[in-house]
Amino acid sequence: IAANANPVRILLVGNEMELKKLLESESYPDGSIEIIHASDHIGMDEHPREALEKKPDASIHVAARLVQEEKADALVSAGSTGTVVLAAAKYFSRIHGVRRTAIATVYPTLNEFKKNDHLAIILDVGANVRCGAEELVQFAIMGAAYVTDVRDEANPSVALLNIGEEATKGGERMKRAYQLLKNTQNLNFIGNVEGKDILRGVVDVVVTEGFVGNIVIKTLEGAAKSVRQLTKMAFRARLAWKLGLFFLRKALTFLKEVTDYSEYGGAPLLGFDKMVIIAHGRSSDKAISNAIKVAGKCVRDDICGKIEKQIHEFESLTGLEYERMGQEY
Repeated sequence: IAANANPVRILLVGNEMELKKLLESESYPDGSIEIIHASDHIGMDEHPREALEKKPDASIHVAARLVQEEKADALVSAGSTGTVVLAAAKYFSRIHGVRRTAIATVYPTLNEFKKNDHLAIILDVGANVRCGAEELVQFAIMGAAYVTDVRDEANPSVALLNIGEEATKGGERMKRAYQLLKNTQNLNFIGNVEGKDILRGVVDVVVTEGFVGNIVIKTLEGAAKSVRQLTKMAFRARLAWKLGLFFLRKALTFLKEVTDYSEYGGAPLLGFDKMVIIAHGRSSDKAISNAIKVAGKCVRDDICGKIEKQIHEFESLTGLEYERMGQEY
């Protein structure tokens, strides 16, 4: 699907014999796919760090080395998040000035404010457990740069996920992050956002640390799954409910579409000098195709280069201001 739909050349890394068998029944343009053999792989249930050390010829190693050696421009993987993050850290460099990388996840909103796009992103959702105020600002910059190019949003709004909307809410770290974000130039920071507002579509980019972000996104996934299960139960329970669901079928179809992760491809791992897209572990062929599509667009639009430029501006233009604020907090 990806080879036919996207203007990219795909290096497919894995067991050569198995991959050849899978491709025998598929049609794709000549030269668009090249199989690169890897004698091993890392399973979802394996400890990422230990597995990476014990399996130097695993497919994630081979794929990451291809990108490191500039034989490929981006890495797309549906492997375990921890394994992909550690492999990226091993073979790629952080963008100059970036203190920590972050995973950004696209999620659907109710779009109460009638924006052009019903999608938003939240970061970090798992690359880090905890982080400082300055790192949260960098997450905001990286997330805004990504949304600007990939989602074609000219001036994306950014908010800090907190326990209240007021600037004084949260601990010292969150209050400091608020002030830093407020004073960051060329960033459309609208203030704090609470958990109840995440799905309303109030903001384009939600910034938080990985521990909180991971819980948020897993809760949203669980809620969407629960709604679908409740719908099936209602359909089987009573005739009246079944008739009601019949009249709601268009709305339910829309709900399924906007909560389907395959529509959004994967989660970008931002902050490295190479583009990395982490696809869902249960990705369908459509989801992988969309992940490859997003990776190709990021490379063509030079997302990594744009992030580097904006991080440099952030550090150089506001360094003295941050030092002053550091003395106040």
